[in-house]
Amino acid sequence: MKQLTLPSPAKLNLFLHINGRRADGYHELQTIFQFIDHADTLYLSERQDSDIRLLTDFPGVPAEQNLIVRAARLLQAKTGCQKGADIRIDKILPMGGGLGGGSSNAATTLLGLNALWQTGASIDELAHWGLALGADVPVFVRGEACWAEGVGEIITPMPELTENWFVVVVPPCQVNTGKIFSYEGLTRDTPKCKISAALRGQGRNDCEPVVKNLYKDVANSLNLLDNFGTAKMTGTGACVYTETSTEEEAKQILSQLPESVKAFVAKGINRNPLQNTLHVIS
Repeated sequence: MKQLTLPSPAKLNLFLHINGRRADGYHELQTIFQFIDHADTLYLSERQDSDIRLLTDFPGVPAEQNLIVRAARLLQAKTGCQKGADIRIDKILPMGGGLGGGSSNAATTLLGLNALWQTGASIDELAHWGLALGADVPVFVRGEACWAEGVGEIITPMPELTENWFVVVVPPCQVNTGKIFSYEGLTRDTPKCKISAALRGQGRNDCEPVVKNLYKDVANSLNLLDNFGTAKMTGTGACVYTETSTEEEAKQILSQLPESVKAFVAKGINRNPLQNTLHVIS
Protein backbone atom coordinates (compact mmCIF):
# COMPACT_ATOMS: atom_id res chain seq x y z
CA MET A 1 0.00 0.00 0.00
CA LYS A 2 1.43 3.36 -1.04
CA GLN A 3 1.68 5.99 1.70
CA LEU A 4 2.87 9.59 2.00
CA THR A 5 3.64 11.72 5.05
CA LEU A 6 3.50 15.40 4.15
CA PRO A 7 3.78 18.81 5.87
CA SER A 8 0.92 21.28 5.70
CA PRO A 9 2.41 24.61 6.82
CA ALA A 10 0.87 27.82 8.13
CA LYS A 11 1.09 31.20 6.43
CA LEU A 12 1.14 34.77 7.63
CA ASN A 13 -0.34 37.78 5.87
CA LEU A 14 2.32 40.49 6.25
CA PHE A 15 -0.35 43.06 5.38
CA LEU A 16 -3.90 42.95 3.97
CA HIS A 17 -5.62 45.75 2.03
CA ILE A 18 -9.20 45.50 0.83
CA ASN A 19 -9.54 47.53 -2.35
CA GLY A 20 -13.18 46.94 -3.22
CA ARG A 21 -16.11 44.56 -3.41
CA ARG A 22 -17.04 42.80 -6.64
CA ALA A 23 -20.54 42.26 -7.97
CA ASP A 24 -20.32 38.57 -6.98
CA GLY A 25 -19.73 39.54 -3.34
CA TYR A 26 -16.03 38.65 -3.27
CA HIS A 27 -13.53 41.28 -2.18
CA GLU A 28 -10.60 42.64 -4.18
CA LEU A 29 -7.49 42.63 -2.01
CA GLN A 30 -3.73 42.98 -1.87
CA THR A 31 -1.55 40.99 0.50
CA ILE A 32 1.84 39.37 0.99
CA PHE A 33 1.84 35.69 1.94
CA GLN A 34 4.82 34.11 3.66
CA PHE A 35 4.94 30.56 4.99
CA ILE A 36 6.25 29.70 8.45
CA ASP A 37 7.88 26.50 9.68
CA HIS A 38 4.89 25.54 11.82
CA ALA A 39 2.79 22.84 10.21
CA ASP A 40 0.15 20.16 10.42
CA THR A 41 1.18 16.71 9.17
CA LEU A 42 -0.98 14.71 6.76
CA TYR A 43 -0.74 10.93 6.30
CA LEU A 44 -2.14 9.70 2.98
CA SER A 45 -2.63 6.00 2.21
CA GLU A 46 -3.85 4.78 -1.17
CA ARG A 47 -7.00 2.68 -1.39
CA GLN A 48 -7.87 0.48 -4.36
CA ASP A 49 -11.55 1.39 -4.08
CA SER A 50 -12.80 4.96 -4.53
CA ASP A 51 -13.61 5.65 -0.86
CA ILE A 52 -12.21 8.78 0.77
CA ARG A 53 -11.93 8.22 4.52
CA LEU A 54 -10.86 10.93 6.94
CA LEU A 55 -9.65 9.02 9.98
CA THR A 56 -9.21 12.10 12.19
CA ASP A 57 -12.29 13.61 13.81
CA PHE A 58 -12.93 17.35 13.54
CA PRO A 59 -15.55 18.22 16.18
CA GLY A 60 -18.46 20.09 14.66
CA VAL A 61 -17.29 19.56 11.07
CA PRO A 62 -18.86 16.63 9.16
CA ALA A 63 -16.22 14.74 7.17
CA GLU A 64 -17.81 15.50 3.79
CA GLN A 65 -17.64 19.24 4.55
CA ASN A 66 -13.98 19.10 5.58
CA LEU A 67 -11.65 20.75 3.05
CA ILE A 68 -9.42 17.66 3.08
CA VAL A 69 -12.23 15.40 1.89
CA ARG A 70 -13.56 18.04 -0.51
CA ALA A 71 -10.09 18.38 -2.06
CA ALA A 72 -9.80 14.62 -2.53
CA ARG A 73 -13.26 14.42 -4.10
CA LEU A 74 -12.42 17.37 -6.37
CA LEU A 75 -9.26 15.68 -7.64
CA GLN A 76 -11.20 12.47 -8.32
CA ALA A 77 -13.84 14.42 -10.25
CA LYS A 78 -11.37 16.46 -12.31
CA THR A 79 -9.09 13.56 -13.23
CA GLY A 80 -11.50 10.63 -13.33
CA CYS A 81 -9.29 8.72 -10.88
CA GLN A 82 -11.01 5.65 -9.44
CA LYS A 83 -8.66 5.24 -6.49
CA GLY A 84 -9.40 6.35 -2.94
CA ALA A 85 -7.48 7.25 0.19
CA ASP A 86 -7.35 6.94 3.94
CA ILE A 87 -6.27 10.29 5.39
CA ARG A 88 -5.09 11.10 8.89
CA ILE A 89 -3.82 14.41 10.23
CA ASP A 90 -1.79 15.61 13.21
CA LYS A 91 -3.51 18.99 13.67
CA ILE A 92 -1.59 21.77 15.41
CA LEU A 93 -2.72 24.82 13.41
CA PRO A 94 -5.74 26.46 15.08
CA MET A 95 -9.04 26.67 13.26
CA GLY A 96 -10.23 30.23 12.69
CA GLY A 97 -6.74 31.51 13.42
CA GLY A 98 -5.85 33.24 10.15
CA LEU A 99 -2.91 30.89 9.58
CA GLY A 100 -4.51 29.24 6.55
CA GLY A 101 -4.70 25.79 8.11
CA GLY A 102 -7.75 24.58 6.19
CA SER A 103 -6.49 25.93 2.88
CA SER A 104 -3.06 24.44 3.51
CA ASN A 105 -4.64 21.05 4.31
CA ALA A 106 -6.61 21.20 1.06
CA ALA A 107 -3.51 22.08 -0.97
CA THR A 108 -1.45 19.32 0.65
CA THR A 109 -4.25 16.87 -0.12
CA LEU A 110 -4.40 17.95 -3.78
CA LEU A 111 -0.64 17.77 -4.26
CA GLY A 112 -0.20 14.61 -2.22
CA LEU A 113 -2.98 12.61 -3.85
CA ASN A 114 -1.92 13.83 -7.29
CA ALA A 115 1.46 12.20 -6.58
CA LEU A 116 0.05 9.15 -4.79
CA TRP A 117 -2.55 8.40 -7.46
CA GLN A 118 -0.20 9.45 -10.29
CA THR A 119 -3.00 11.46 -11.92
CA GLY A 120 -0.52 13.74 -13.69
CA ALA A 121 -2.28 17.05 -13.07
CA SER A 122 -0.05 20.12 -13.39
CA ILE A 123 0.57 22.72 -10.70
CA ASP A 124 -1.42 25.22 -12.78
CA GLU A 125 -4.38 22.83 -12.95
CA LEU A 126 -4.26 22.05 -9.23
CA ALA A 127 -4.05 25.75 -8.34
CA HIS A 128 -6.99 26.57 -10.62
CA TRP A 129 -9.12 23.73 -9.23
CA GLY A 130 -8.12 24.61 -5.68
CA LEU A 131 -9.54 28.13 -6.00
CA ALA A 132 -13.00 26.55 -5.80
CA LEU A 133 -12.10 25.36 -2.28
CA GLY A 134 -10.80 28.70 -1.02
CA ALA A 135 -9.01 31.85 -2.16
CA ASP A 136 -5.79 30.89 -0.30
CA VAL A 137 -5.53 27.35 -1.68
CA PRO A 138 -3.66 28.32 -4.89
CA VAL A 139 -0.96 30.04 -2.81
CA PHE A 140 -0.26 26.82 -0.91
CA VAL A 141 -0.39 24.76 -4.11
CA ARG A 142 2.15 26.97 -5.87
CA GLY A 143 4.23 26.97 -2.71
CA GLU A 144 6.05 30.29 -2.97
CA ALA A 145 5.96 33.41 -0.79
CA CYS A 146 4.09 35.89 -2.90
CA TRP A 147 2.27 39.12 -3.52
CA ALA A 148 -1.40 38.33 -4.15
CA GLU A 149 -4.16 40.43 -5.70
CA GLY A 150 -7.69 39.93 -7.02
CA VAL A 151 -9.44 37.59 -4.59
CA GLY A 152 -6.00 36.15 -3.89
CA GLU A 153 -5.57 34.25 -7.15
CA ILE A 154 -3.31 36.74 -9.01
CA ILE A 155 0.09 35.79 -7.65
CA THR A 156 3.56 37.30 -8.04
CA PRO A 157 6.31 35.18 -6.42
CA MET A 158 8.57 36.97 -3.91
CA PRO A 159 11.58 34.66 -3.45
CA GLU A 160 13.64 37.61 -2.20
CA LEU A 161 11.43 38.20 0.85
CA THR A 162 13.49 38.29 4.05
CA GLU A 163 13.02 35.10 6.07
CA ASN A 164 12.72 36.65 9.52
CA TRP A 165 11.48 35.14 12.78
CA PHE A 166 8.03 35.57 14.32
CA VAL A 167 6.41 35.28 17.71
CA VAL A 168 2.84 34.14 17.07
CA VAL A 169 0.15 34.40 19.75
CA VAL A 170 -2.96 32.20 19.49
CA PRO A 171 -5.90 33.91 21.25
CA PRO A 172 -8.53 31.62 22.84
CA CYS A 173 -11.13 32.26 20.13
CA GLN A 174 -11.98 31.46 16.52
CA VAL A 175 -12.74 34.26 14.06
CA ASN A 176 -15.50 33.73 11.51
CA THR A 177 -14.10 35.02 8.20
CA GLY A 178 -17.54 35.44 6.64
CA LYS A 179 -18.65 37.54 9.59
CA ILE A 180 -15.69 39.90 9.15
CA PHE A 181 -16.05 40.35 5.38
CA SER A 182 -19.80 40.99 5.70
CA TYR A 183 -19.41 43.51 8.53
CA GLU A 184 -20.87 46.88 7.56
CA GLY A 185 -18.01 48.90 9.06
CA LEU A 186 -15.22 47.01 7.24
CA THR A 187 -12.93 49.26 5.17
CA ARG A 188 -13.38 48.27 1.52
CA ASP A 189 -11.89 51.20 -0.39
CA THR A 190 -8.18 51.24 0.44
CA PRO A 191 -6.25 52.55 -2.60
CA LYS A 192 -4.01 50.00 -4.28
CA CYS A 193 -0.35 50.20 -3.32
CA LYS A 194 2.87 48.98 -4.90
CA ILE A 195 4.96 46.10 -3.62
CA SER A 196 7.81 48.48 -2.76
CA ALA A 197 5.51 50.54 -0.51
CA ALA A 198 4.26 47.45 1.33
CA LEU A 199 7.82 46.25 1.90
CA ARG A 200 8.64 49.64 3.44
CA GLY A 201 5.99 48.96 6.06
CA GLN A 202 3.27 51.17 4.60
CA GLY A 203 0.70 48.37 4.61
CA ARG A 204 -1.82 47.51 7.30
CA ASN A 205 -4.53 44.90 7.89
CA ASP A 206 -7.92 46.40 7.02
CA CYS A 207 -9.69 43.61 8.92
CA GLU A 208 -7.92 44.35 12.21
CA PRO A 209 -10.17 47.18 13.54
CA VAL A 210 -13.31 45.07 12.96
CA VAL A 211 -11.82 41.95 14.56
CA LYS A 212 -10.56 43.94 17.56
CA ASN A 213 -14.05 45.34 18.03
CA LEU A 214 -15.80 41.97 17.80
CA TYR A 215 -13.21 39.72 19.50
CA LYS A 216 -11.71 41.18 22.67
CA ASP A 217 -9.28 38.29 23.01
CA VAL A 218 -7.64 39.40 19.75
CA ALA A 219 -7.52 43.03 20.91
CA ASN A 220 -5.91 41.93 24.18
CA SER A 221 -3.32 39.83 22.33
CA LEU A 222 -2.40 42.75 20.06
CA ASN A 223 -2.01 45.03 23.06
CA LEU A 224 0.20 42.43 24.77
CA LEU A 225 2.52 41.98 21.78
CA ASP A 226 2.76 45.73 21.23
CA ASN A 227 4.92 45.79 24.36
CA PHE A 228 7.62 43.90 22.47
CA GLY A 229 7.40 45.22 18.91
CA THR A 230 4.90 46.03 16.20
CA ALA A 231 1.95 43.66 16.66
CA LYS A 232 0.01 42.61 13.59
CA MET A 233 -2.93 40.32 12.87
CA THR A 234 -2.75 37.70 10.12
CA GLY A 235 -5.63 37.40 7.67
CA THR A 236 -8.96 37.87 9.40
CA GLY A 237 -7.42 36.61 12.68
CA ALA A 238 -7.44 35.40 15.32
CA CYS A 239 -3.66 34.90 15.48
CA VAL A 240 -1.39 37.90 15.95
CA TYR A 241 2.36 38.18 15.60
CA THR A 242 5.42 40.36 15.88
CA GLU A 243 8.47 40.06 13.66
CA THR A 244 12.11 39.85 14.73
CA SER A 245 15.37 39.49 12.83
CA THR A 246 16.81 36.68 14.98
CA GLU A 247 15.62 33.48 16.63
CA GLU A 248 17.19 34.58 19.90
CA GLU A 249 15.16 37.78 19.99
CA ALA A 250 11.96 35.87 19.23
CA LYS A 251 12.64 33.34 21.99
CA GLN A 252 13.37 36.17 24.41
CA ILE A 253 9.97 37.71 23.71
CA LEU A 254 8.27 34.33 24.04
CA SER A 255 9.88 33.80 27.42
CA GLN A 256 8.43 37.08 28.69
CA LEU A 257 4.82 36.30 27.80
CA PRO A 258 2.48 35.16 30.59
CA GLU A 259 2.27 31.39 31.01
CA SER A 260 -1.46 31.56 30.31
CA VAL A 261 -0.79 32.85 26.77
CA LYS A 262 -0.59 30.25 23.99
CA ALA A 263 2.22 31.24 21.65
CA PHE A 264 5.08 29.86 19.58
CA VAL A 265 8.20 30.95 17.68
CA ALA A 266 8.40 30.28 13.94
CA LYS A 267 10.72 31.13 11.06
CA GLY A 268 9.45 32.73 7.89
CA ILE A 269 10.11 30.54 4.84
CA ASN A 270 9.65 31.45 1.19
CA ARG A 271 9.00 27.96 -0.11
CA ASN A 272 6.38 25.51 1.08
CA PRO A 273 8.39 22.53 2.46
CA LEU A 274 5.80 20.29 0.85
CA GLN A 275 7.28 21.13 -2.57
CA ASN A 276 10.70 19.85 -1.49
CA THR A 277 9.19 16.69 0.00
CA LEU A 278 7.30 15.82 -3.17
CA HIS A 279 10.35 16.64 -5.33
CA VAL A 280 12.40 14.10 -3.35
CA ILE A 281 9.60 11.51 -3.66
CA SER A 282 9.29 12.00 -7.41
